Amino acid sequence: MKELVFLKLGGSLITDKTQPYTPLLDVMDDIAVQIKTALQAQPDLRLVLGHGAGSFGHVPASEYRTRDGLPPRATPLLHRDRDKSEDNYWKGFSEVWYQASALNRYIMQALHKMDVRAISLSPSSSVIASNGHVSVWETNAIRMSLSSGILPVIFGDVVFDEVRGGTILSTEDLFMHLARALNPERILLAGLEAAVWADFPARTQKVEKITQTSFEEISAGIGKSAGADVTGGMESKVKQMLGLVQETPGLSVQIFSGKELGNIVRALSGEVLGTLITE
Repeated sequence: MKELVFLKLGGSLITDKTQPYTPLLDVMDDIAVQIKTALQAQPDLRLVLGHGAGSFGHVPASEYRTRDGLPPRATPLLHRDRDKSEDNYWKGFSEVWYQASALNRYIMQALHKMDVRAISLSPSSSVIASNGHVSVWETNAIRMSLSSGILPVIFGDVVFDEVRGGTILSTEDLFMHLARALNPERILLAGLEAAVWADFPARTQKVEKITQTSFEEISAGIGKSAGADVTGGMESKVKQMLGLVQETPGLSVQIFSGKELGNIVRALSGEVLGTLITE
C-alpha cells in the first residue's frame, strides 16, 4: 500500500511575511529539488502539497477582513441598492484570490523547472464553506491526480461561504477535510520554526511531542505568528492538528523547519523532525 503524506509549506517559509508581496524564490527552488529527490527515492510515496499565502494573501485579507465574511448591513436596503461595505468586501475577496494565486504560480514554476509533474487545484473553484468550515468539496480530481502520478497542489484561498458569504480557508483547514476523505499516514507542516516552543518567542524550551494532555500545560507559551497572519498562527495550527489526530487513528503530524538544509526530504523519507503531534 502506497503511503499518503500531506506536506504544507508555510507562508513564512516561502515568503517574507514582514514585507508585502515578497516571494523567496531561492527557497522555493530548493524545496522543489527536495520534493523531486524524495519522489524519486520513494516510488511508493503519494504526496499532496499545500502552501500558505504568506505576505501575498494575508496582507489584503487583513485589510478587508476577508476571513470574517460579509459585514452586517447597517440599514435595510432598497431592492437595487448595493451596500458600500459589502461592495468593498467583495473587492477584497477578489484581491486575496489574485494574490494567493500569484504566489501559487511561483510555487508551480519552481516545480516545473525541476520537471516535477504537478497540477494546481484552486480551492476557490471547488470548495464551498459553511461558517468557516468546508461544507462541499468534490475530491475526485485530487484522487485521480494521485493515481496518475501527478502531484496535486492546493493552497490557502478564498472560498464562497453559505453563512458568511465568503471566507478564507487556510491550508490546515483544507488538510482537515482532506484527511478525513483520504486518510493520510502523516501530515508535515514545514515553516520557519524548528519546532513548537513552550516559551515563544524566547525559544529556549523545545517541545518534542504534543498530546491532548500535554498541550494544556504548554498552550500559554506557544504564541502567535510573526508577521501578518489572519488564520491564527502556531497556536491555532496545533489545536487543529490535535483535534485531527484524535479522530484519525494512526495519523501523526510534524511541525518542523523547512528552512534547514535538507529537512523537507528528510521528513518525507520518514525521519521525525521538530515537534511530533500524536493522540
